[in-house]
Amino acid sequence: MDEAFKSTIDPTCLQDPPLTKDLIKQLDVFGFCLYFMLTLMPCVSLLLYLEQCAFIYKKLPYPKKTAIIWISGGAPVLGTMACFGIWVPRATMITDMTSNCYYAVVVYKFLVLLIEELGGASDFLQRFSSKTFRIDTGPCCCCCPCIPRVQVTRRMLFLLKLGSLQNAILRIVISVLSLILWTNGIFTPADLKVTGATLWIQLFMGVLTVISLWPIGIVFMNINSLLHSLKIIPKYAMYQLIFVLSQLQTSIINILAFNGIIACAPPFSSRARGSMLSQQLLIMEMFIISLVTRSLYRRMYDPLPSEEQDNEQNEKEALQTALVEHDV
Repeated sequence: MDEAFKSTIDPTCLQDPPLTKDLIKQLDVFGFCLYFMLTLMPCVSLLLYLEQCAFIYKKLPYPKKTAIIWISGGAPVLGTMACFGIWVPRATMITDMTSNCYYAVVVYKFLVLLIEELGGASDFLQRFSSKTFRIDTGPCCCCCPCIPRVQVTRRMLFLLKLGSLQNAILRIVISVLSLILWTNGIFTPADLKVTGATLWIQLFMGVLTVISLWPIGIVFMNINSLLHSLKIIPKYAMYQLIFVLSQLQTSIINILAFNGIIACAPPFSSRARGSMLSQQLLIMEMFIISLVTRSLYRRMYDPLPSEEQDNEQNEKEALQTALVEHDV
């Protein structure tokens, strides 16, 4: 029955993704215009990013400037890798791994940025040493409000950093291992059988990602009220949006393609076409995010007030509120 089924469909729907030279031969005028626009977007975002890096490197102190440079590069780098993916369809596995490894570093650098915005680890500990943090936040414990609050200590801060850093290190190691297994035919992205290595590697990396996101959720939930002047909420939203688009959106499209819901369109099989659609969407989305990210990070910052100044300001506001209520 399989032989009869295969004989009724286009043979190219059962082949590997086309080579770049074959892809170019298949493009018509609309296809060339589309690919030109999809190539222009990452190029523009990269040029803007390089200019932003020069500005940040000159104007901001270390290590804040390093963290901002890494974070600002998230959208341009992912968009550039997606551009390579549409021109070299057989390299999408490598471009996806590169994007995922870079984003894993961005996750850790965003945690570093949150701490540096409060003056660094020493000032962070000094400000919150007498306080406790809520840890019932996503993606791990958002449904567990009964979890007790945790005292802020140097050990806790180390564990938070380690929780985000482990994904950046292990993902790179696992990606290299996956490429080695791929050359031997053991690791195949399309093979999601329980007996195969691909499914278990993907599940393990998913667990690492969830664990790495939890420390950032903890720190952000407890300090975001202090960083309103730095537009930390839209920055956090952009960081989360990159994750949703590059990870969840891509996974959904790939699942639809693996199940044949996305139709074959020669010279692309169903899976190759799903991957191509995912890359094209990412290019446009990352271009928009890179412009928004540039407006958020390419700026000078006034120093945050100290804890004593915060307390004085809160006392003044409370006194003014009491006077207004008394007059009324």
